[in-house]
Amino acid sequence: MINPVHLRTLVEVTRLGSFAAAAIRLGYTASAVSQQMSALERDTGVELFQRSARSIQPTDAALVMTRHAAKVLTDIEALMAAASRTGDTARQELRLGIFPSLATYVLPRILANPAWKKLGIDLRVSVAEPAQTIQGLRTGGELDVALVYQVGQSGLAWPHTINRQWIGDDDFRVVLPAAWGIGTDSKVAADHLSDMPWIVHHPGTSDATVIERLFASCNLHPRVVAYSDDFHASLEMAAAGLGAALVPELALLHRPAGVVVLDVPEIRLARNVFALLINEKQTAQVRLFLDLLADTFNSPALKPVPRPADQRRG
Repeated sequence: MINPVHLRTLVEVTRLGSFAAAAIRLGYTASAVSQQMSALERDTGVELFQRSARSIQPTDAALVMTRHAAKVLTDIEALMAAASRTGDTARQELRLGIFPSLATYVLPRILANPAWKKLGIDLRVSVAEPAQTIQGLRTGGELDVALVYQVGQSGLAWPHTINRQWIGDDDFRVVLPAAWGIGTDSKVAADHLSDMPWIVHHPGTSDATVIERLFASCNLHPRVVAYSDDFHASLEMAAAGLGAALVPELALLHRPAGVVVLDVPEIRLARNVFALLINEKQTAQVRLFLDLLADTFNSPALKPVPRPADQRRG
């Protein structure tokens, strides 16, 4: 009998093109993904991947099976979700921990989506930074799922019994005061920004350490005029002309007038967003919720675009 878990893994491997990428998306190790695909090949008697030292290549049989697997998984999840909404267990309470920018810009879009009402979930929300949220997942904690982010290898730790599922990446962008006269399309190297005033994270925080190392590798040694861990405050100060800032794209969705969002090629950094789940809470409803979350988070509507308002105030 074919394991539906192996079908889900097959879909992700084929979509992402590697065992390692699928492992990150699903919260497994690359070795576990490889073992699942070998088991699926044994169960079906079909070679699914041509393996080499550097890559894997899905066979025609894998592509055909992936198309059917996606439909089968959708049908299974719909059936399980429908079954969970019948009888005495019609709805499931989900105690969700979430960080502020995800709660501000993503969660309201999910709640407004007609698909949300079909899930049968009673949501209980706690908004906090990741380190605090993870505490709620520990034994006897008050949360079932924690939505957290990590910048580089920034030192977050969670119990080994927790399952991790990748949601998406929130890229950082350089933000400058429009009053400086640098346009959005300007080609600016990181070291050109070194002598300019900057608004940065408070020293000693995990995010600040990662950013400091990145700046140093780019020969960017900022002249600090303000410390701020609040991205909205940083944006307002940048709009007022105080200094440049490094801000994630989610926070740029409601950026003020008077700022320019710049692409600096050497500065490549992202917040990796994950869902951390208690294993016994992984019902069909929760999996569908996380799929809806990932789809919403990665939609083009949540990517900031240049606009005429990114000009000097007034």
